[in-house]
Amino acid sequence: MARRPGPSVRLKLTLSYAGFLVVAGVLLLAVVWVFLLRYVPESVVFDAVPSRPGPGQFVPNRSDLERAFAPRVAWALVFLLAFGLVGGWFLAGRMLAPLTRITDATRRAADGSLSHRIHLPGRSDEFRELADSFDAMLGRLEAQVAEQRRFAANASHELRTPLAITQTLLEVARRDPDRDVDELLARLDVVNARAIGLTEALLLLSRAERRAFDRERVDLSLVAEEATETLQPLADKHGVVVGTSGDVAPTAGSPALLLQLVTNLVHNAIVHNLPEGGGVQVTTVARPGEVELVVENTGERVAAELAGTLTEPFQRGGGRTHGDHAGVGLGLAIVRSITEAHDGALAVAARPGGGLRVVVRLPAG
Repeated sequence: MARRPGPSVRLKLTLSYAGFLVVAGVLLLAVVWVFLLRYVPESVVFDAVPSRPGPGQFVPNRSDLERAFAPRVAWALVFLLAFGLVGGWFLAGRMLAPLTRITDATRRAADGSLSHRIHLPGRSDEFRELADSFDAMLGRLEAQVAEQRRFAANASHELRTPLAITQTLLEVARRDPDRDVDELLARLDVVNARAIGLTEALLLLSRAERRAFDRERVDLSLVAEEATETLQPLADKHGVVVGTSGDVAPTAGSPALLLQLVTNLVHNAIVHNLPEGGGVQVTTVARPGEVELVVENTGERVAAELAGTLTEPFQRGGGRTHGDHAGVGLGLAIVRSITEAHDGALAVAARPGGGLRVVVRLPAG
C-alpha cells in the first residue's frame, strides 16, 4: 500500500516531550503569577513623616517585578524547549531501539529469511512481548515452509509416478499390434484411480491445514460407529474383526473431517493387519476437558522409530498391506492435520505384540 511520507515516530515523540515540558513550564509560571505577583501592589504609599531619618526608601511595585521577571521567563521557556527537544530525541531513540530491531527482522522475513530471530534482551515489557511473539511466529512459519516444501517435493514425485506409468503403458500398447485392450484398460483404470485418490487426499489435507471449516457439536462415539459400519465389508473381506466400545465423547469440529479422521484410522488398521484372524478395536473415552479416540490393531511388529514417522506425508509402514488397498501414504498425515486443526494431539505407538496403537485427544465440546 503506497503512503505519503510523514514524520517519524521518533520526531513525533520528541515534539510531544518538548511540548509537554514547555506547557508544564508555562503552567508553573502562571501559578507564580496568579498566586504571587497579582498580590504585589502597583503603587506604594509612604507615611508623610518617615519613622526614621535616612535616605529615601525604594520598594519595587508590580511593574518593576514584571520587567525583571519577563525576560527571565522567556529565557526559561527557551531553555525548556531546547532541553525538551534534545532530551526527547535521546529518550525516544532509546525507547524505540527495540522497535528498530523488530522492523529489521520483519524486512528480513519479507525477503525470505525466516531463520533470523530478534532475541531482544531485557526485562518483560510491551516491546519484549512483541519481539518474543514475532520470534515464535517466525519459528512456526519456518517449520511450516520447510514442511510444505518437503510435502510439495513428495507430492510431485508421487503424482509423477502414475502419469509416467500411464505414458509407458500407452507407448507399449502403441508399439504392440496384438495388445490386449481389456488388460490395458484395467491397468489404466488402476493407475487412474490411484492418481484420483492421491489428488483427493492432497485436497483434503490442504483443507484441514487451512482450517477451512465450521465447528459443530460432534459425538466421536457415533462417528466411530459410522466409520466402522462403512468399512465392515472391507474388514469381512480380509477376515479382520472390528469392534467399537466406549463412552459418549462430545467435541466441537467438522463432522465430515472427523469422520474422515476415524475412517482413515480404521482403514489403516484393517489393511495393515494380519492376513486372517486379525482384530481392530476402536474405543472412545470422555475425560474432564477432553475426549479420546483409541484405535488399536493387530499385525506385524513395527519398530518404535518407524512408528514415530508414520504421520509424515507419503510414509508407509513396513508391515503387511493388502495390495488392493495400499493407499497413497497420506492416511495418517491427514489424521494428524485434522487433529491439529481441531486443537488436538495425536500419538502413534507400536504395540508390544505387533500392530499399532493410535490415540487422538480432542478438546471436549
